Amino acid sequence: MKASLLFICFIFSFALGVGSLHAQSDDPSKGAIITWDVTSFEFGDIYKGDKVQHTYKFTNTGTLPLIITNVEVTCGCTIPKGWPRDPIMPGNRGELQVQFDSSGKFGRQNKVVTVVSNSRYGNSQITFSANVLEKKN
Repeated sequence: MKASLLFICFIFSFALGVGSLHAQSDDPSKGAIITWDVTSFEFGDIYKGDKVQHTYKFTNTGTLPLIITNVEVTCGCTIPKGWPRDPIMPGNRGELQVQFDSSGKFGRQNKVVTVVSNSRYGNSQITFSANVLEKKN
């Protein structure tokens, strides 16, 4: 009986501790925040085999340093380049360059790039689109 009561008290204490940690992270005045100038880009019509790129710009509008730990893509045709490896201090800006290789693609292409960071709002996504046409001979 004592063991059961002790176990229940332990579980209750653990739940309260996890809840208080969550409440601290919900403070809107704390944390890194990645704010994109634009989150989508349209390349328009391009030809099969073209390599195009766009630079997405962002600002850390939070109160703590922003750390980008990874950039994930959904296809080998999309290559993230030049993303900052060092922390971006509050108020400072950064860039992420994304290249799209249209080789082997045709028609409307919509791609998503996921930026993994310590932003208080979690991972963010930027997108781009292109319409890949057959190459003229």
